[in-house]
Amino acid sequence: MTDPLLRFRAEFPILASTTYLVSNSLGAMPRRVPERLAEYAERWATRGVRAWAEGWWSMPVSAGDEIAPLIGAGAGEVAMVPTVTQAQAQIFSALDYGDGRDTIVMTELDFPSVRYVYDQLASRLGARIVVVPSEDGVHVDEERLIAAIDERTRLVAISHVLFRSAYVMDVARIAAHARAMGALVSLDAYHSVGVLPVDVGALGIDFLTGGVLKWLCGGPGGCFLWARPEVSASVVPALTGWQAHRHPFAFAPEMEYADAAWRWLGGTPVIPALFAATEGPRLLREAGIDAVRAKSLRQTERLIALADARGFPLAVARDPARRGGTVAFDVPHAREVAQALLARDIIVDYRPGAGIRVAPHFYTSDDELESAVRAIDEILAKGEWKKYTHATPVVT
Repeated sequence: MTDPLLRFRAEFPILASTTYLVSNSLGAMPRRVPERLAEYAERWATRGVRAWAEGWWSMPVSAGDEIAPLIGAGAGEVAMVPTVTQAQAQIFSALDYGDGRDTIVMTELDFPSVRYVYDQLASRLGARIVVVPSEDGVHVDEERLIAAIDERTRLVAISHVLFRSAYVMDVARIAAHARAMGALVSLDAYHSVGVLPVDVGALGIDFLTGGVLKWLCGGPGGCFLWARPEVSASVVPALTGWQAHRHPFAFAPEMEYADAAWRWLGGTPVIPALFAATEGPRLLREAGIDAVRAKSLRQTERLIALADARGFPLAVARDPARRGGTVAFDVPHAREVAQALLARDIIVDYRPGAGIRVAPHFYTSDDELESAVRAIDEILAKGEWKKYTHATPVVT
């Protein structure tokens, strides 16, 4: 069967020398990124401070416009920020927690960095956190989550795809209940945008955060924040900076918030990261997210079958509608096997409690999946994993 998405392999140099199965952690670099970074350096070298007025200043919003079509947002609605943790903190800081609306509902399986900032801010802003537990470490009981959202809830801050298991939450259903309760919804979509279709309107959410680091192949430092326009206009982020001012170069003593995406910016933007951030999203848009999702489902289904045939325990949703782009299987000696795979230029990652995480993307061939699992067989059969028993793990 011919795979039309494999035409994009030439756009990613690392694929010529490795089997790259870790796009859930860091997407492969598009070949044009060095040109874009050279463009940044050339502008700094030749234009100096004039570069701000010649495009740099507007890049947090113009780069956001490259992301907007991938989440169903409009032009001027997406702000680029350095980290999702910061973006989530901005959202938290924009709300008040009085008048009986003092609760933020989260889940045990949300990314710890986001939990950290919410826990720290809650005590300072008079809010309380309700964390819905997971019984199996793979999914969250959505009935229990919905039951936790009541008239005291100010914000529901959850993940679209759970980072440990790639389990896809039924966000539209959760958000509908939150609306009925008068609560807002903030969605961490870091593990969904770029590998499955996302539409902020259809989901019925109020805020979305994510980043280009992973499935969008945009590198570190390029994260994004979307706020529903009518909600954005009604709140004021306390965590802010001069780029969010309506007249930033007036250097006024009091804050006057700008409109739309500008309202969510902070201080001086991280320009080099923004030059690198847009090439991957452009390729994903060209590939078509529906085609990317269809291929992802087919390849993750194949990985599940390969793991089942070997009796490897799986931490993944069997239901395709609930499965993101990653399959984690806990092979014997998984940490050491992962190191042995890396030594063979088969790039995966390992997480305690999940095992080896394998994340094919639109540029992955079917043969690469088969050869990666055969390599696991060989590493186990030959005892190759023993060489890595005392090795320091490579962080991926």
